[in-house]
Amino acid sequence: MSRPLIEVHSVSKAFLLPAVRRNTVREHVFAGFRPRVHDRHVVLDNVSFDLKPGEALGLMGSNGCGKSTLLKIVSGIFVPDSGHVVRNAGITPILELGVGWNGELDAVDNVYLIGSLMGLTLPELRASLDAILAFAELEAFANLKLKHYSSGMAARLAYAVAFHAVREVLILDEIFAVGDAGFKRRCEERYEQLRAAGHAIILVSHDPRAISHFCDRALLLEHGRVAMNGRSGQVADAYLANQYATHARHVDLLQRVG
Repeated sequence: MSRPLIEVHSVSKAFLLPAVRRNTVREHVFAGFRPRVHDRHVVLDNVSFDLKPGEALGLMGSNGCGKSTLLKIVSGIFVPDSGHVVRNAGITPILELGVGWNGELDAVDNVYLIGSLMGLTLPELRASLDAILAFAELEAFANLKLKHYSSGMAARLAYAVAFHAVREVLILDEIFAVGDAGFKRRCEERYEQLRAAGHAIILVSHDPRAISHFCDRALLLEHGRVAMNGRSGQVADAYLANQYATHARHVDLLQRVG
């Protein structure tokens, strides 16, 4: 049996948030003479899972449930407060589009800049440049400074570079929510090519259809804990049911207040 590429063991993470104080004149006058008080906010609580070679793992959960923090810990950006992560493979994380890009440089220079940060060598970047620009449909804008790009154009370029700088594990955040129908289709085709080549993928999405269709297995996070770990279709259905229940509670609350 092959060894997992990623092993997450009992990972927990908390952040200190400034304590909420009353907005009164007294509070403002004495604020400088009092020690700063913080509340401990638990973002992840004893999370465990693994990722096998060639596996596509979906990650779902409401905003604020800990998905982004978990991905940053898996990628090595954050350090957990407890527990640990074993990385038995290289990782290409695409978590925050635009981070590291230089608006004063054109698309070509940014491809070289970001591609090198992702681990591509100069010969590899030169060989892949035309394919990257074509994938993003930006050949005509290759020499335009990035600050003049629309957000959609910049997003297409970021994902195009990522799809050509793939290590053994690729982490994608809402990839199928970017771009028009044609670009989404190219992303889907590239996604399937990577899976067929044996790459493992962690896909974060709020779209139950995408998780069900593109993932073998999925995790559902609720308040920083793994509420469900199972077949992607079952987890997607559970996520959707939770969203409907939350919406119904909000509607009921608004009706009561109104």
